[in-house]
Amino acid sequence: MCVITAIISDAIFYKCYKPMNPLFSIITVTYNAAHTLPATLRSVGEQSCKLYEYLVIDGLSTDDTVKLAEESGITPLTVVSEPDRGLYDAMNKGLGLAKGDYVIFLNAGDSFHSPNVLQLIADSIMENDYPGIVYGQTQIVDSSRHRIGDRHLSAPAILTLDSFKDGMVVCHQAFVALRKLVDNFDTRYRFSSDYEWCIRCLQRSHRNCYIDRILIDYLSEGVTTANHRASLFERFQIMTHYFGFFPTLYRHIGFFIRDLKRKWSH
Repeated sequence: MCVITAIISDAIFYKCYKPMNPLFSIITVTYNAAHTLPATLRSVGEQSCKLYEYLVIDGLSTDDTVKLAEESGITPLTVVSEPDRGLYDAMNKGLGLAKGDYVIFLNAGDSFHSPNVLQLIADSIMENDYPGIVYGQTQIVDSSRHRIGDRHLSAPAILTLDSFKDGMVVCHQAFVALRKLVDNFDTRYRFSSDYEWCIRCLQRSHRNCYIDRILIDYLSEGVTTANHRASLFERFQIMTHYFGFFPTLYRHIGFFIRDLKRKWSH
């Protein structure tokens, strides 16, 4: 009788106290993105894991962006369309509405690599008892969704704050953050606030879990790509703030030499 009682007690304890499946807040920021948004919507709707809310934060588009989102059939769906003060202001609006345990930013044109990506992330979260960050690899695609190649920087198997001394080693879209760890984006940075935001998340995360798979297809277009030089200057400022001026300067000299070698090898 005592053994049976103990088994029943253990079963009740496990049922009551085992970690719950995480809820994801997937946030997509848009502005006149009717030509790139369909691939993003399709990848969200095809996910086998349905434990998510989808937030589309639109900057008052004048094309069919909002209509496409509203007619996507994705549920639950929240669409907000109003003027904003730029990309990161819109992302902050998404964070303000997010109710999930984890947040994922999936820009218009970017997509989950396969229908099981969200389930892979959920499994990793459950297996590792709700880590601060879950992350993986990213590949670059063109507007026809054809693979161009891997990112210039690959996500490391072990991710620490120091990893970001080398730049954006994890693509923002493949960087899944525990909601209670995150603050708003710093809108003083117009092009690289996501880099600074990831650093702050890493400062607060005690455990980061790597998924050795491609999680995201990243469209090789966008605001940061179109403003590459300004983005690099902002990133240098951010690195200097967190890691010091001279270490950042020396590291950039190394980046320059590395880039020259890469060009010569091609």
